[in-house]
Amino acid sequence: MNRKSLDQILGRMEHHLECWKQFNDYMSLARTKKYGPEDETQFLEIKCVLTQELELILAQLDNVPISREEVHTLIAAIPSIRYLSELNEGNLKTLENQWHKMFMNWQAVLGQLKVRREEQEGQNFLGRIFGTKAKPVDK
Repeated sequence: MNRKSLDQILGRMEHHLECWKQFNDYMSLARTKKYGPEDETQFLEIKCVLTQELELILAQLDNVPISREEVHTLIAAIPSIRYLSELNEGNLKTLENQWHKMFMNWQAVLGQLKVRREEQEGQNFLGRIFGTKAKPVDK
């Protein structure tokens, strides 16, 4: 993966994780039962962004520890904030645990991408110091 592609996917992953945080904020809002129509609309928007970005990320990366089905199952299980607010505590905790597991897996993917970028930066630095190609040794 070249530097430009790596930077693009890193930006996409960071945005995706911010959306996951917002998704969790709406889950917390459901507990308070203090939400309105605008919150419901924004929650639906976050779900759309998460779903679309998931497809973009999966198209660019291999061996992601989160499956499309896992994400779709969680997102589909929560049709609205109102629905969440009506769940019993046990069901709500189950959904929060599923969210947390996926969030931590996404953080791990982001960390792996950052390691790749650092490795590329190290190679580029060494390439500038020692030249980009090794010269053949004369015998």
